[in-house]
Amino acid sequence: MVLRLLALLAVTGIACSAAVAAGAHEKRLAAAPPPRIPALPAKNPVYHGARCPVPPRFRTAFVRAARDTGFQLSMLVAVAQVESRFKPDARSQADARGLLQVLPSTAASLKLDVDNPVTNVLAGARYLKILLDRYARTDLALAAYNAGPTAVDEAGGAPTAETVSYIANVQARWAALAGCS
Repeated sequence: MVLRLLALLAVTGIACSAAVAAGAHEKRLAAAPPPRIPALPAKNPVYHGARCPVPPRFRTAFVRAARDTGFQLSMLVAVAQVESRFKPDARSQADARGLLQVLPSTAASLKLDVDNPVTNVLAGARYLKILLDRYARTDLALAAYNAGPTAVDEAGGAPTAETVSYIANVQARWAALAGCS
């Protein structure tokens, strides 16, 4: 598992470096269709076709948010596992709250309640979708979800080692959950 995370960390670092070298600071051209997160290969046959490990009281919220945004359920579950370990009362030092660790201002801009687990999941999923539409790359969208779009724009990618680790953790969990429903 440690080797796998280190490999993902190395690949993410190389991808971010290549993007910066290729001119990641350029503005995206308009008229590109919104990207869709691609399916990851099933790495864990235990979850392939099995139910995603979501606490039953939150399952409906995750399924609805996945359907609303077009994300795979496994992606949202991976983000929640890394962000809060499914603790609806989780709160970060930056005041991000809930299952998907959404800032109150972000939830308010989406007209959703950050403190309600159902709308917290929807707010996090919709915000992640906005970031994916903006950056057109999963790693950059996750970086912006973790560190903020301004930090990602200024750095041309993941701004800190902590953010690189966050991306690797989410991607590893997402790959492990591939195929769960």
